[in-house]
Amino acid sequence: MDYAEKYKDCRWMDFQTLENFMKQVLLKSGIPEKDAHIISDILIESDKRGIDSHGIGRLKPIYIDRIDDGIVNPVTKIDIIKETETTAVLDGNNGMGHVVSRKAMEMAIEKAKNHGLAMVVVRNSTHYGIAGYYTSMATQAGMIGMTGTNARPSTAPTFGVENMLGTNPLTIGLPTDEEFDFNLDCATSVSQRGKIEVYGRAGKDLPPGWVIGENGETRTDTDQVLIDLTKGKAALTPLGGLGEETAGYKGFGYSTVVEILSAALQDGKFMKALNGFDSEGNKIPYPLGHFFIAINTEFFMGEKLFRTIAGTILRELRNSRKAAGAERIYTAGEKEYLARMYRKDHGCPVPEVLQKQMSQLRDRWNLDFSFEWD
Repeated sequence: MDYAEKYKDCRWMDFQTLENFMKQVLLKSGIPEKDAHIISDILIESDKRGIDSHGIGRLKPIYIDRIDDGIVNPVTKIDIIKETETTAVLDGNNGMGHVVSRKAMEMAIEKAKNHGLAMVVVRNSTHYGIAGYYTSMATQAGMIGMTGTNARPSTAPTFGVENMLGTNPLTIGLPTDEEFDFNLDCATSVSQRGKIEVYGRAGKDLPPGWVIGENGETRTDTDQVLIDLTKGKAALTPLGGLGEETAGYKGFGYSTVVEILSAALQDGKFMKALNGFDSEGNKIPYPLGHFFIAINTEFFMGEKLFRTIAGTILRELRNSRKAAGAERIYTAGEKEYLARMYRKDHGCPVPEVLQKQMSQLRDRWNLDFSFEWD
């Protein structure tokens, strides 16, 4: 990928400065220092992987603005509702989703060390950043990791036009013997709101097929789509696209699985109860649910063997015959690894819209940062 061409209209900022900036903003917003470190670590990891939809670009609109609106608690209180040797139910009390989620995966990994498999679920949480961060926690421990989360309704069921389900990622991480683990981190919709926001910041129209309007026709008007998604006048399409010819029912089915696992095990909220507004149109919390699974490969035939076989499968896939004109075949996690290798020397691209947001946050709290675009 030609990163220089793709981000030609951006300024580049080194990761250490960017992470320090995010941490200072989080501290000023009332988040405790330990939690601010966790959140900034998760956000910067997204930018390092090239997932621009979930990093610094979400600091203001998703986290700071919601704290300002009083619908996210900056201090995260975690309650253990129920716990066994291999399971747990946590309540995040509408605090920062990153904080309760890292705690949940840490618990799952620790339980799996002793018992082979574990699952921890969370209710009353908030947006938890990139799902792949938590599955990477498991793979780094030599385990299989899985996580999923529901979200505010934005995706229509197959043959429907009403936004009922969230983007509902079903994320799986597998340890390998390569420089990067297999990490399948993607929504169960064709796209997700974060990517649409990236298009909006770049002033670009959406590709056809990502969004469906009330009349059942595809929409590409990015800025209005972002408005209409919150009003129920537009909806994302499920993975596979419209109708059944391209198997949209598969994405619809997987999204429904994630919705149920994110609500039914923890007695949490779901679908329309996550739209962020009360009956009078006032903003209220998005009480999201998550689930985290850790599977200890040592309880089967061992971590080393698992990593070897997984790596061999991935290498054989990448070395298989390529389509005409295709330069290479990628496996999940590889593009993020390549992005990390490029960005470790170049930093993070910051588009103009994000530059303005960062300057606004700096000026609001008189933070000691000077930016290249000042």
